[in-house]
Amino acid sequence: MAGEDCIELKFRLSDGTDIGPSKYSQSMTVSSLKEKIISQWPKDKENTPKTVNDVKLINAGKILENNRTLGESRLPVGELPGMIITMHVVLRPPTLDKKTEKLQNDPPMKNRCGCTIL
Repeated sequence: MAGEDCIELKFRLSDGTDIGPSKYSQSMTVSSLKEKIISQWPKDKENTPKTVNDVKLINAGKILENNRTLGESRLPVGELPGMIITMHVVLRPPTLDKKTEKLQNDPPMKNRCGCTIL
């Protein structure tokens, strides 16, 4: 990785703690960046992402797409040379237990309410 081809990033978790900062290549995909975040995830956290799809990265209010590179996803607004970019990490809510999921898969109940106008 050449020095000019790198972006210095840190990742802010929902509880305010950070992962990083570290330098990443602009040619790295968002998906592989998420894999690195998952591998560096603090072990003491209650919610831990299991897959890339459990993590959303937000930079300057935009959700980054997995198939794009960091260079393509980069928003130069407010960036200064040598500055560390903070991206926010949002986790998908944990999956529900099987009993609750089964209820969700059942067809929805019809409204059984009745109204009478006198």
